[in-house]
Amino acid sequence: MGLSKLERRQRIQKRIRKVSFGTPERPRLAVFRSNKEIYAQIIDDRNGVTLAAASSRDKGASVEGTKIDQANAVGKSLAEKALAKGISAVAFDRGGNLYHGRVKSLAEGAREGGLKF
Repeated sequence: MGLSKLERRQRIQKRIRKVSFGTPERPRLAVFRSNKEIYAQIIDDRNGVTLAAASSRDKGASVEGTKIDQANAVGKSLAEKALAKGISAVAFDRGGNLYHGRVKSLAEGAREGGLKF
């Protein structure tokens, strides 16, 4: 019998984290996608610190429309917070999810907001 969906995703996460490591100069943009919401953090792995975070649950982040529209708004919001803290370049960590749909929309929103991947 094959791997469960969760085990497969955890295996992919480990593979991504081996390559994508957040430094103070180029922190990691980590994405977590639940069924209803989407969350993103910019993390400095060297010091173990979250530098900026945004989610679809934040006050003022409730965008009308599809979950893809909400993800795009979260990406833009995170980019604004990051640029305010002097972060312009990040390493993208899709968290074991496919680069498609909401994850892709969040990344495009962050790029539109001014972050470089």
